[in-house]
Formats: sequence, structure tokens, C-alpha cells
Amino acid sequence: MKLSVCSVDLLSSKTGQNRREHHTDQYHGDELIIRRGQTFQIEVELTRAFNADTDKLYLDLKTGLLPLVSKGTHVIIPLVDHLEDERWEAKVVEQSGNTIKLSVNSPATAVIGLYGLAVTTSNLKGEAVTTHNSSKNIVMLFNPWCEEDTVFLDDEEERKEYVLNDTGRIYYGTEKQIGARTWNFGQKHFHEGILDACLFILEKSDMPASGRGDPVNVVRVISAMINAQDDFGVLVGNWSGNYSNGVSPAAWSSSVEILRKYHSSDGTPVSYGQCWVFSGVTTTVLRCLGIPARSVTNFQSAHDTDVSLTTDVYFDENMEPIDYLNSDSVWNFHVWNDCWMARPDLPAGHGGWQAVDSTPQETSQGTFRCGPASVNAIRSGHVYLKHDTPFVFAEVNSDKIYWQRNLDGTFRQIHSEKKAVGHFISTKAVGSDERADITHLYKHQEGSEEERIAVETASRYGSKPDVYLAPMAEDVSVEVKMEGEGPRMGTDAQLSILVKNLSSQPRRTTLHSQVAVMYYTGVLKGTIRKEELPVELLPNEEKIIEWVLPYQQYQNQLVDQAALMLTLSGRVSETQQVLANQTTFRLRTPDLNITPLGDAVVGKEMAAKITFTNPLPRMLKGVVFRVEGLGLQRGHEVVVGDVGGLATVTLTEHFIPTEPGPRKLVASLDCKQLTQVHGVADVVVTEQ
Repeated sequence: MKLSVCSVDLLSSKTGQNRREHHTDQYHGDELIIRRGQTFQIEVELTRAFNADTDKLYLDLKTGLLPLVSKGTHVIIPLVDHLEDERWEAKVVEQSGNTIKLSVNSPATAVIGLYGLAVTTSNLKGEAVTTHNSSKNIVMLFNPWCEEDTVFLDDEEERKEYVLNDTGRIYYGTEKQIGARTWNFGQKHFHEGILDACLFILEKSDMPASGRGDPVNVVRVISAMINAQDDFGVLVGNWSGNYSNGVSPAAWSSSVEILRKYHSSDGTPVSYGQCWVFSGVTTTVLRCLGIPARSVTNFQSAHDTDVSLTTDVYFDENMEPIDYLNSDSVWNFHVWNDCWMARPDLPAGHGGWQAVDSTPQETSQGTFRCGPASVNAIRSGHVYLKHDTPFVFAEVNSDKIYWQRNLDGTFRQIHSEKKAVGHFISTKAVGSDERADITHLYKHQEGSEEERIAVETASRYGSKPDVYLAPMAEDVSVEVKMEGEGPRMGTDAQLSILVKNLSSQPRRTTLHSQVAVMYYTGVLKGTIRKEELPVELLPNEEKIIEWVLPYQQYQNQLVDQAALMLTLSGRVSETQQVLANQTTFRLRTPDLNITPLGDAVVGKEMAAKITFTNPLPRMLKGVVFRVEGLGLQRGHEVVVGDVGGLATVTLTEHFIPTEPGPRKLVASLDCKQLTQVHGVADVVVTEQ
């Protein structure tokens, strides 16, 4: 009697051995979700008992549009007597009646994505062939638990954080006032469709399926696909302040809604994103596919537009800024991603964390994407190593160089600030909600010999290789200090300007100050106030000048992030030394206070009280709260309406937890006059 297949069981239950061993038991859905380089089991029911002496059986896996054996997208898996690592093969491990259990091995270089499975049987001569197609698919992911996989990460706590943790923190604000918001990455838990959405993005990218075995390739494609420029990717960037046809970037606190929306609309880009949203979604997609990833914030982040690897500020003969030349900018903060992988395509020592940025700033090989750039290469100034290392180097470690136009139209360098960019580079700590400072990974200690060597090494590969040749006598310094956590929204902003004369001669200067409102990207919206401050210093004298900006002067000027920039410039009469300083600060916004009420038990109703006090002496119009908690309740909006000046509002949310364990209830406030107001409460849910 000829042998044929009755049914195939992929043993794909969430609680079964396959999903547990492959660390995919927390993914939603009942597909077989496995990681490459690791064995998995399937059961095949046949029309009669299998006899290895007379029967032949093999598995057939296909992925992508045009599966080809030569490209690794059509895999024929033979039955073998002994499993050896690092190749596709299968072995009969149990036989009971007409059912056999197979143990299947995949190499750690396998193409990731969605595979269809067929089982083919025949006799030894290859006659009487029958093929049975499995009704369920197999999803193959990268495997950070497998030493042979290039994304291998050898610390279990880090794998829990950077692959499995589906909530995190994203930092914003200014370096002196770092704000944190909780973000729901949601790459696996309780939300159907996120894995499907991530596979959909890969399909939509037009990357041939054969390229999906290499994480460098995959990350580069994801970086391009998260923004909508060039390729109808996931998110439309918008920095205009007008978000009327979409959701304001500050109102999102989750990747889930964005990815579901993109997938369910068959790839219509979602409106709107700014850098932290692009980064949050990138973290979700990379973690979901099995690449360890984290969101990273760089404060005072330079945007170098001319590949000079310096941040250049141009002045005319009268020390007035030349606007059309000043295209380089410094963002208060910029959020991108680190992802973890070996870099066999680079010289040894450049694996580990790689910077990748999905916010559309500059094109890379003609497409809006950035990275992966080796963080070690950035630290050493080895900007000739791909991909996009010069751009990220300039963001974290370029010098700010001030140029003045001469009468003959040429420019000379009049001042350089060596510590102007790349401060407090931050990410969420492993295993806690603390902020971890990772600046030391991106650059050597500011001002150290190694750091200067890295900057000068990098600049030799830029468009201005001879910029570091003009030292000048400098004995007067100017810096700006801020008390405590800095000014609060709705109050007068106060800063101190400290001027020091380090020489044994008197020094005289006039400081020109101007304060401007700024988008967090470093784009200035407009100057609020200009003034001149004459300063006379005795030998070795230090002076403190108190600087105040009244609430009335800024109340109608603020944009999205309530950020301001104070620019000071001057020239020392005796030495012609140029003084320059730019300080950004933001007006701190209040938090939403969330208090859980009652016991948190699966299936039992509980409540949470959300309280907010308006810090402004004016009415907030059309206030909306957005509330979401993984395993607690789905994201939704609560329309609050108008909130009077300095008034407090309280609302109570009722919900029924669906999943046990530690959970986070996240809320954010959306209204035109006040953004970046959010809160989080920890809720530990117990089983009934």
C-alpha cells in the first residue's frame, strides 16, 4: 500500500515544547513561531506505519515570492540518521502506529520570515509520489539565544530586556532636564497582528527574500521602511505643529496602534511621527523579528548637512548670522536605536551595538535611512566604515565651529566649541525603569586625548579636512548655569551666566544675548528677546549675571516641546577672542498622576484615578486623555474638554485585567497649548 500523509501537526501551541524552547511562548497566535539555528518538533500522521527501509519522506519549505533552492528560499529537508548542527535536516525521533515525530534542524543563517511547509512521500525509487501541504505556516525569527547566529547576545538579563520586554522608556527634553515617557512596544504580548504587521513590512520593502538571512540587510531595510519617504513606509514625519489630519506625534505612547493601522490599511502610511515615535516603532519591529534593540536618546544632537563632520555656524563681517549658510543644526534631543549584532562585513572589533535611525533626515545611498553604524567605529572616529557612520559621528561628537566672513568673501575660523554636542546619551536600564547613561559607548571622555584624536581622525574624512589647524589665545570663558531641575511651565525662567577671566590682565567684552523658541529638532521658530550685556572683568575675576525671562514674554510663543535656546556671543576687546555659548532649556510640564484603586485580579473589575493640574494661568481647550495598558485595557481616548487656568481635573477609569503579572497603565494628555504631559502607574495583577 502506498504511503501518503493524512495530516501534519506543527505542535505550535503556546504552552508546548517548541514555543517554550524557542522563547516565543509569549507571542500571540497559534502559528509555529521558531528561531533559527535551533531544533523543533513536528508530528506527521500517515496512512500506514512508516518503514525507513522502503519509504522515502522529505520536507519542503518555501518563503518569498519566487522560492529558489540556490537562494536559500526553497529548502528541501532530507531525513537523516544523526542530526548535525548548522544545516537543514530532520530525523525520526518517535514512532507510534501510523504517526511519526520529527526533530527538524535549521542553520543559524536561515532566511527569516513566513514559510509554507509541504511533506512529500514516495518509495525508494522515487515513484508513487504524494505531497501534503500543511494548513499552517511556520514563522522563522532571528535567534539571540543561539551562539552561531550573528545576533547572539550572551546575557540572559539583556535578552529579556532587549528582545522580550514589551514596555520601555524613551527619553526627551534637554540635557539639564531629561524627561522620560513610558512606551508600549507590544511586539508579542496579547495583541494579535504585530508579528504579521512586521512580516508585512518586510514583504512591502521589495527586499528579495534571500536577503533576509543577514541582519545588517534587514536592519537597513527596516530603517528605510519605518518612515514613509521613498517607499510608502509606516509613518509620515511632521514637524510643522499642525497635525489636524492625523495624530499629534506627542500623543502616541504605543507602537501597537500604529503598526495595526498600517497593516490593516494595506500599507497606507500613518500620520504623524517625530523621532521618538520612529524609534519606538523601530524597537518594536526589530525585537519582534528577534534582533536585540533599544531606543536611544542623544541630547544636543547635531545634524551635519554638508559631510564636514563639524557643526558649522557662519557669521558675516558684522557678526550677524548668515541664515542661508546655517543649515547645520543642533537638536535638543534626537532619538534613534541601537541594535545588537556581529559585523562580519567590518574589521574585527566593530560588532556589538549598532546605531540605526529611521527618522528621515538625510538620504543614504539615495534612500531615507541610516545605519547600522558600529558604535565602536563612531567612538574611534573610524567614519570610513559603513553604514552612515559619519552622520552618526557628527550627531554625537562633532565640534561646533564658528566662521566669520572676511571682506574678500572668504571665511576664517573664529571659535570652536569642543563639547557642544552629544551629551547624556540615554537608554532604559536593563531590568529597571532607571535611565542608563551610555555616552561612554559613543565617545571617549570629553576633552581627553583619545576623544580629540577620534574627532580629528573623523574630520580628515570629511569635506573640510584641514579645519583643526588654527589655535587661538583664549583666557575668558562663559557658561550658563541652571538651578535644580530648571524652570517650570507657567513661571518666569531664570538662568545664571558665569563669566571668568583666567588671565592676570583686565578683560572687557559685550555679550550679545538672544533667546528663541525652538522645535526640538533644533529649528528655531523665532526670537523672543535680544539684549546686550557689557562685562568688565578684573584680573582673575569671576562674575555671575542673573538672566530672567518672564512668563508673559514666552506664553504665546511656545511650540511642541516648550524648548528655548539662549545664544550668547561677544568679542574680548584686548585679545579679539570670540566668546560663544548656546544653551537649550525647556519649561518642565506637570505629570498625570495615576492611582490604581482596588485589587488587581484577572477577570475582576478594578479602577484607576487620573489627576491633572493645569500649570498655566489660562484655559486649556479640547483636552483629550489617551489611556492604555497591556493586559489591562485597550488603548482609547477620553474627551475631557476645557480645563480652566490652574484648575485640577480628576477622572476614574474602570477596566478588567486580562493577564497576570506586573503591568503598566500609561496615560498621556493631548491638547494644543500643552504637550508632553503623561503618567504611568505600575499594577501587579494576580490570578483569581
